[in-house]
Amino acid sequence: MTALLTAAAVPTAAAQLGLPDAVLDEAALRLVPLLDAAFLAEIRWDSALRIFHMPADHPLLGWPACRVGGCQNRAGGAARICTSCRRRLPKHGLSENDIHLLPPPARVVRLETCAVTGCPRIRISSRRPLCNSHSWEQQEIRKLTLEEFLVHPEARPRESFGPCAVVACLRDRISSLCSYCDAHYKRMLALQKTGQDVDEPHWQATEPPIPEAGIVNLRGLTPLAVLQVLYGLQQRTRDGVKTKPEMIRIVIDDLRRCQVTSVADLSEPTDKGKRSISNSIARHVYRAFLDPEAERTKDIWDLAAFGFGGRLNFTKISQWWLREAIKQWALDDLPKRRGDGARGFVQHHVNCAVLLSASLRAVRDDHGEIPSQLGRADIESYLHRLAYQEANDKLTHKARARIVRQLKRMLARVRSLGLTRPGQAAAGLPDDFVLLTSDVPQEPEDDEPGRDLPPEIMRQLCEHLPQFEELARTSREVRVAVELAIDTGRRPDDICELPWDCLDRDDNGDPVLIYDNRKRNRLGRRLPIPEVTAELITQQKKHVRERYPDIPIAELKLLPSPRKNPDGTRPIGDSSMSERHRLWVDNLPPLLLTDGTEFDKAQVVPYAYRHTYAQRHADAGVHVDVLRELMDHRLLDTSKRYYRVGETRRREAVDRVATLQFDRHGNRIWQQAKALLDSEHARRAVGEVVVPFGVCGEPSNVKAGGHSCPFRFRCVGCDHFRTDVSYLPDLQAYLDDLLRNRERLLAAADVDEWARAEAMPSHEEIRRVRRLINRIKDDLGELTTKERAEIDQAVAAVRRHRTVMLGMPRIRQPLPDVRPERSA
Repeated sequence: MTALLTAAAVPTAAAQLGLPDAVLDEAALRLVPLLDAAFLAEIRWDSALRIFHMPADHPLLGWPACRVGGCQNRAGGAARICTSCRRRLPKHGLSENDIHLLPPPARVVRLETCAVTGCPRIRISSRRPLCNSHSWEQQEIRKLTLEEFLVHPEARPRESFGPCAVVACLRDRISSLCSYCDAHYKRMLALQKTGQDVDEPHWQATEPPIPEAGIVNLRGLTPLAVLQVLYGLQQRTRDGVKTKPEMIRIVIDDLRRCQVTSVADLSEPTDKGKRSISNSIARHVYRAFLDPEAERTKDIWDLAAFGFGGRLNFTKISQWWLREAIKQWALDDLPKRRGDGARGFVQHHVNCAVLLSASLRAVRDDHGEIPSQLGRADIESYLHRLAYQEANDKLTHKARARIVRQLKRMLARVRSLGLTRPGQAAAGLPDDFVLLTSDVPQEPEDDEPGRDLPPEIMRQLCEHLPQFEELARTSREVRVAVELAIDTGRRPDDICELPWDCLDRDDNGDPVLIYDNRKRNRLGRRLPIPEVTAELITQQKKHVRERYPDIPIAELKLLPSPRKNPDGTRPIGDSSMSERHRLWVDNLPPLLLTDGTEFDKAQVVPYAYRHTYAQRHADAGVHVDVLRELMDHRLLDTSKRYYRVGETRRREAVDRVATLQFDRHGNRIWQQAKALLDSEHARRAVGEVVVPFGVCGEPSNVKAGGHSCPFRFRCVGCDHFRTDVSYLPDLQAYLDDLLRNRERLLAAADVDEWARAEAMPSHEEIRRVRRLINRIKDDLGELTTKERAEIDQAVAAVRRHRTVMLGMPRIRQPLPDVRPERSA
């Protein structure tokens, strides 16, 4: 047979499969060309006996064989010793460490013929390789050794007693007087002893064979069921799914016992493992003949016919014309979608039409079945219905706006597809049966920014990263994915899909991450990353390469799934990452904010790391154009939102710092903490200018931007000056500078006295600055620990965004290190 059978080769192929084409119906004949000859050779399909083998060392079809030589039993546990051999160890005075010294078992279930040349009867065991007749002759009549008996001229082959009457059995009868092999004869005796009225012909047709290690028997199944099992197993193996021999045997035994024609006719098993295999085989067979043209006529679509996963359900749309119109819309929209989210996106739009269908069915006497009778009143009834559901908390405002907006687009597309023309599904639909732009409720501003995690929460999370695999009960790959999400701010699906070769270096030798922006379909994006992140990727690459040494690098994923993935080409899923991340977070101790209150763990989701990454850069003063490039945003406005959040936080910090504000005499102003209105913030921003260690309200100096002080910057002697706790480091530095200048001038010998006097800092200014510093420190000392922590946090926020005066260049603050234990 060729690798994939052609239609012309079907009859010959069917015969080679042990299924003559005369007994094959149309459904079976369609399956024959889909069977891969290479796969049939891999499983050693025996067309004459209708059995195939599942090698113990196969990555997907294998099973743990007992380590004892000559034993072919399945072994469980890490020791890989079967129950029978474990029982024999004490009898031979051996331990598990001496397993290699244990002799082979005396009896092994195996279908091998007698060692006498030409004898078709089944041998007793591997240690007794003769059939019963020859064994009796050797021991009781000839009294020879096995070697002598095999060369004896009288050791002639016996005729077979004929096959066992059980259809699925491959053994011969035990005698001419018995219809069964030894094992089935004992089964029949045990059944007869129960007193049951045995339908022997039915029992012979449905009784399973004697199980043999690594062998699966398809005898007793219909030709169609045989082909379906072979094809289903082939497709499961191609998909990288493991199949256990004992589980597929159970499914085959059910097919034989129920005497069904097809796998699809088998009632759904209650056992999870058996149900998974039977459903998988039935699904592969069903999808083998999927046709988009045939699928589009159904009310439930299997999206595999269109290149996607899952199903699309139109059954809840009761009006024929609306259901057919939405189907046409879906056919038009599906090719524009990509990725795993396509089904959910289209189904959500279909569900919007379901709500319209329910509204028409409820308010109209004709239930909305006649499109030409519809009008604007029906649209308004639909909108009122949605508003009612929102008022009763059945819909959120955001969901209501999204539903109306999506249905508006769908109805518009239905018209543009020509479905309202005569002869089409929505023929005669009036022009006023349409949603207007004014019908869409105004949505609240996107709240995506503002969902970042506070630095103290990030530090606590990173401290527990070493326990991720233990707490989440998951693989190394998920932990690495979470670390990369924290370090790079990429979307979870972008992280999971990273190829093995995703690390590069720029012209300066600095590491760069190469990834695909799957949401916007922008490929080969480059993101600068720190050396510690590059080292994490390098270690993961080594781990993957050790696991898959023979797979081409171009096919490998950086984060391969530990399941159904024999060649490392299937990555972990972002849903699996989210599930394990949630399990890890839930098992962590309480996460505490700076003030000691507990942080809501529900906010700690993988996507929050992206918001945190963006907000961290925005708060550190990274230019908006740079942030846009780092986040790979398409619109600049998306990046600007993080700066609005930063401005709000800075405003809150200013309000907090304002509670510790002082005039030039060191007197507290604004004794009570109360937030300023936006107008007041704006007024003060216009009426004040920053000076080296405070703010100035002197009109001429404000007008000149702080460069035209009429009092020569003697701030501590001016009523227009005030300062706050955030300027304490600047005041201290100014005092130190005054004291240094005074000492330097006192020590200078090459300066005239008048020049010395002019340049000498006055004692009064030094006294005023020192008094101001002491007053601020005294007031700080009166705060509680909690209040002091809040003030320190507010001061840090205010100083981070303060413009440095006196011609000094502004230096961007370093990013807050959420992982201080790591160093490049």
